Amino acid sequence: AYKYPPEEKESRLLNIELSVGRTGRITPTAIFEPVRLCGTSVSRATLHNQDFINDLDIGIGDTIVVYKSGEIIPKIKEVRREKRPEHWQRFQIPDTCPVCGAKTVREKDTADIRCVSPDCPAQLERHIINFVGRDAMDIKGFGTVYIEELVRRGFLQDIADIYSLTFEDIASLKKNGNKFAQNLINSINNSKENDLYRLITGLGIRNVGVKASKILARKYKNIDNLFNATLEELSIINDIGPIMANNIVEFFKQEQTIDLINRFKQYGVNTQSLENDVEDNRFEGKIFVLTGSLENYTRTEAADIIEKFGGKTSSTVSKKTSYVLA
Repeated sequence: AYKYPPEEKESRLLNIELSVGRTGRITPTAIFEPVRLCGTSVSRATLHNQDFINDLDIGIGDTIVVYKSGEIIPKIKEVRREKRPEHWQRFQIPDTCPVCGAKTVREKDTADIRCVSPDCPAQLERHIINFVGRDAMDIKGFGTVYIEELVRRGFLQDIADIYSLTFEDIASLKKNGNKFAQNLINSINNSKENDLYRLITGLGIRNVGVKASKILARKYKNIDNLFNATLEELSIINDIGPIMANNIVEFFKQEQTIDLINRFKQYGVNTQSLENDVEDNRFEGKIFVLTGSLENYTRTEAADIIEKFGGKTSSTVSKKTSYVLA
């Protein structure tokens, strides 16, 4: 298949916006004069990290060349140095957090600069958004705007505070918000019955996503067993690498984590795996790719069945794929 070269256009870099993620990682985003590419107007593109900025040798006011990777994702290809303005300076991510002002650190052997303050409101908001998300506790109706407002008012200071919210707290977020408040309270209460893997995902342990959370829930059965897991135990589990194992152990060492787990238990949040043991591992060593729609199951339900019987799922076909289920 012949691929045409991507459409490219020049623009002027107006600003570099810094955002703080759930783990404190600071991500720079280029804001430039809007250009039309592949049928849409584009004015933003990620700059990833300081190393990427240094490699591009980019600063505010530069003339840049923009394109869309795969005709979807806006990217900056290069800087037109011959059009560089006077008094130009290469952009440098500051050594303080753009949200809370705390000192930032660059971790060894990584390109990431992080805010390490436990009180950073930006990290808290992203952490709560992750916790209530579809892959984690799946608390429907809990939008970003409401989370930001509850954090601003001091009602949410960590993820466990979600379960201490009252009807009045939530109703105050909207005019005539009684129905909204009742629906959200119901959704919060329903989430207490979720499987353990959803809680593990929601805890936001670095590098631990849904798949790893399912493996851990299946292996350890309850949060207390996982809490006491050693680095050696975790390192020998398939698909749990040494970095992830270390992150898990370090996370559960923190006093903050101990307090969170205790409060979840007090609020009645399930900390046990709900998955029944299966007598056979008929899909062990098999990798399935699910595509299209199924008559009787969602893709997530089908993936759960495959994983319950020892199989794995993947989003792409490779030489390791055993079956494609269409």
